[in-house]
Amino acid sequence: MDLRIFTEPQQGATYDTLLTVAKATEDLGFDAFFRSDHYLSMGSADGLPGPTDAWITLAGLARETKRIRLGTLMTAGTFRLPGVLAIQVAQVDQMSGGRVELGLGAGWFEEEHKAYGIPFPKEKFARLEEQLEIVTGLWATETGKTFDYHGTHYDLTRSPALPKPAQSKVPVLIGGHGATRTPRLAARFADEFNMPFASIEDTARQFGRVRDAAREAGRDPGDLVYSNALVVCVGKDDQEVARRAAAIGREADELKANGLAGSPAEVVDKIGRYAETGCSRVYLQVLDLHDLDHLELISAQVQSQLS
Repeated sequence: MDLRIFTEPQQGATYDTLLTVAKATEDLGFDAFFRSDHYLSMGSADGLPGPTDAWITLAGLARETKRIRLGTLMTAGTFRLPGVLAIQVAQVDQMSGGRVELGLGAGWFEEEHKAYGIPFPKEKFARLEEQLEIVTGLWATETGKTFDYHGTHYDLTRSPALPKPAQSKVPVLIGGHGATRTPRLAARFADEFNMPFASIEDTARQFGRVRDAAREAGRDPGDLVYSNALVVCVGKDDQEVARRAAAIGREADELKANGLAGSPAEVVDKIGRYAETGCSRVYLQVLDLHDLDHLELISAQVQSQLS
């Protein structure tokens, strides 16, 4: 079971804070550091001092870390043209020595688009499908050849399809709760399918849909990695769990029901139940980025039991 640290910087974080967490992620033996791709805070958070850009952040971290994987859950397809995104990801992959992964989604948070003047099209899923075709197609084009694409939403003519990533194939993550189109898209393009913030029962149901879609597409369902993203709140005792829950504006009982919360033993047990669905990777949504003791506890008493 891989454990990855997943952050939500739009809620309020500087690059320096993210760098500190990423270095702790590496030093404590976690598999990867991922971040969301949002420009506006959600809920009651003030978002101060303001948003950071996902791919600029990852470019910086690519030069400041040595081992951990780096990526997004999920880059919003509405934020970047697919040709530009392919260039950005390939460059960051080169900068990291081949440690980048691309989570790509349709985009959903309309308010952040309004706040920063980003177009928010009605039909996003069809655009996402074209974006995936373009990004993966550009990377797969042999050096010296050109890439053409003529779709409904995007048109590329004689693209040199450069630069290339350092990896022969950048892993692509697709995720979501959609019952039909999402599994079909994952079967076509994904190296990993991620189920965000879902129960064990809903996870098992969605993983089953993705496996079925892969078979229908003529693909071995075992070719995909299946993962979950879940909020994490671990404490040595009930008082510490309650303190950490309060620090992120949540209740301990609610977090136990809907995330990975409680003592290390409780969290290990729940991760084990997700593993029974086929999950082999968990993105731990860490919301208090200043509580590095939390990461140390998870590393010492949760991760150590799963490795």
